[in-house]
Amino acid sequence: MLAGLDWTTFAAALLAGVLLDAILGEVSRLHPLVGFGRLAKAIEARLNRSSAAAPAAPVARFALGALAWALAVVPLTMLAAWTFAQPLPAAAQAALHATLLYFCLGLRSLRDHMLPIGRALQSKDLPAARALTARIVSRDTEQATVSELAKAATESTLENGNDAVFGTLFWFAIAGGPGALLFRLANTLDAMWGYRTERFNLFGRSAARIDDALNYLPARLTAMSYALLAPGAGSTRRALACWRKQAPAWSSPNAGPVMSTGAGALGLQLGGAASYGGQAEQRPPLGEGAEASAADITRAWRLVRNASGLWIAVMLAIAYGVHHA
Repeated sequence: MLAGLDWTTFAAALLAGVLLDAILGEVSRLHPLVGFGRLAKAIEARLNRSSAAAPAAPVARFALGALAWALAVVPLTMLAAWTFAQPLPAAAQAALHATLLYFCLGLRSLRDHMLPIGRALQSKDLPAARALTARIVSRDTEQATVSELAKAATESTLENGNDAVFGTLFWFAIAGGPGALLFRLANTLDAMWGYRTERFNLFGRSAARIDDALNYLPARLTAMSYALLAPGAGSTRRALACWRKQAPAWSSPNAGPVMSTGAGALGLQLGGAASYGGQAEQRPPLGEGAEASAADITRAWRLVRNASGLWIAVMLAIAYGVHHA
């Protein structure tokens, strides 16, 4: 039994959650993760008050960051776990797990954010492409070229395949709805606090390290999925070679394997120069081959979509095998 559920309940919850995401997409109003973001901002504003006039000791800032993470994540995760521990009918269990999976899964949202960038580039609407890309990446886009925008969107598609999709599916398989919730809340806090800036370097370190830990296995399974589903002869071998050679040079222990393998699978040269806050940064190379174009955003999305189908099939097969063992 995956996630402590019998085969029928697990299969129904998984398929219903994925189907809800595919049909409804991201909730436009009153999304729970938006509410969580506001809660996290309020907690951070209250606890992360260090300033030049009244600096906090490094240990204190780290401890306050860990406390903030716990206050934001633990009560909500425990509430979800307590709810599912109640003696509920199987149909109610499946419905609740499916609902949490739907709110945590970002497959449809990834498509809805990325593909319009490719369409804008293909129609030569550079201002629209820059504005759309600025919504999903932290790098500067005001003066970005077509190739730079395509590279940014392709990298983001590959990386968020893990952060918004596969990590959620992995932890759903481990612990059902509460597992998916824990992962998405932790990933959200990393996105909000996990920066090496003066404000967050110490305060957000717990959020970054916990996200690294939760993402360690999903990221490597994501990379393997990209390699297995790489289009074209020899692409799997190239993807695995890029993972082996390039991932260690990347600053993130999880983004490195995911993006290097994905870039290699697609036969693209990603990474390299990018601008953040007006400062040029030379990042390690990712993949090998041609520069990214507008069409490659769609190719990256299809790789994520196909890998999602593979994951769902494997999860169902494992659950069925465990149930009938």
